[in-house]
Amino acid sequence: MKNLPITVIVSTYNSEDWLRKVLEGYKHQIYDFFEVIVVDDGSKDTTRELIDSFRADYPVPLRHLWHEDEGYRRQRILNIAITKAAHDYILFTDGDCIPRCDFVSEHAKYAQKGYFLSGGYCKLNIDLSKKITQNDIATANCFDTKWLNKQGDLGFKQGLKISSGPTLSKILDFLTPTAATFNNCNSSAWKSDLIAINGYDERMKYGGPDREIGERLVNFKIRPKQIRHKAICLHLDHPRGYKTKESLERNLEIRRIVKAEKRTWTNFGIIKSEE
Repeated sequence: MKNLPITVIVSTYNSEDWLRKVLEGYKHQIYDFFEVIVVDDGSKDTTRELIDSFRADYPVPLRHLWHEDEGYRRQRILNIAITKAAHDYILFTDGDCIPRCDFVSEHAKYAQKGYFLSGGYCKLNIDLSKKITQNDIATANCFDTKWLNKQGDLGFKQGLKISSGPTLSKILDFLTPTAATFNNCNSSAWKSDLIAINGYDERMKYGGPDREIGERLVNFKIRPKQIRHKAICLHLDHPRGYKTKESLERNLEIRRIVKAEKRTWTNFGIIKSEE
């Protein structure tokens, strides 16, 4: 949709080095009709200071939503961001995903009522992740496969995502065996649809809460559309200390019930209620 106003929601937690690169990426978008909200699951003051330093000359509105660090509560702050989004269309991504200059414009291009968009990412190893500078982002070097391979081993499949171009990306999105699912690193949806299903399930910790909200959207008759090779971002590597066996098992059980009962609503989302 031409000139569709978009709210970009970027999730972060105590990861200034990666967030700095991500915010630099949104400075160089070819699309102007968007705002950025950094949703913060309780980072230290250094994250706020970083965002403030960008805000001084940022080309689009840049906001920071923060709540206290009381353990992993990412879904809670995401729900708050949904309600506070200034625009009717919301693009979700993470503070470890550098957007290519056409990232937001591709989401705007393919946005359609009755659908959500399912993107992917080009996964970098830790060495490549560290080598990318703000200047490499501003000059788009980091989206050049030749440059990336000179810095380290990118890999054929990851390189193909970056270099496919408009025609090949359409073919690859049609042929890919990967399902079009809701992925918090690169997915977008209408605010009204997200509110209609009551947002994220706040019981869920790391490991599948984005997939679960996508499954409820599908149950709500919102169809997924694949843009895996069209909307490109680079995923920076990092440890995941918040990943636990218990959270993964609990999340899988919640998702099992959602699928079996074709649920569209969670009682543990934007609005809280008893089952």
